[in-house]
Amino acid sequence: MPRGKFIVIEGLEGAGKSSAMACVKNFLTEHAIPHRQVREPGGTPMAEAIRALVKQPWMETVTAETELLLMYASRAQLVANVIEPSLAQGEWVIGDRHDLSSRAYQGGGRGIADEKLASLRQLVLGEFQPDLTLLLDIEPQRGLARAQARGDLDRIEQEELAFFKRTRQRYLSIAATDPTIQVIDANQDMAAVHRDLLQQLQRFMAQELN
Repeated sequence: MPRGKFIVIEGLEGAGKSSAMACVKNFLTEHAIPHRQVREPGGTPMAEAIRALVKQPWMETVTAETELLLMYASRAQLVANVIEPSLAQGEWVIGDRHDLSSRAYQGGGRGIADEKLASLRQLVLGEFQPDLTLLLDIEPQRGLARAQARGDLDRIEQEELAFFKRTRQRYLSIAATDPTIQVIDANQDMAAVHRDLLQQLQRFMAQELN
């Protein structure tokens, strides 16, 4: 049985990841490709418990290193218990965030050094990586306004604007050097975003079939 593919949706708060996930899911369904959806942090009972720790406010300082380690602990559980077994069985996996989020948020946003991130990534993931990442790029102000309109913001969503600007810049700098990451302009209306997503998915599918 051919190994499944791992497709990840990335982006800042308010970029439209949930809508994009549904678009990818519909595309795979239309092509009769077995698939499942996961999210980070989360996706297993332990990983969901870690998600709650990451998201909730605390009456103490949550250090950048603590946040980073929690993210990778959750990711380790998800990859080992859900993503890898699914891919091995031929299922495609659609991920709401993956390792690129840590490189952008904890690396760019929090300022954790690249070499520290690389060491932790190697320990947890080795050579494992997505086959395709669709990065929804949005102006931080616009994305945060959308997120605020949805309701209460979690601990990370309440960070200052400069944090999200740094995170966005790291996202884009990494994407510029990685051909598996395709940037989608999420400042457009949703119909245009979905059109661009489908074009990238069709291109990816054509490459896989050749």
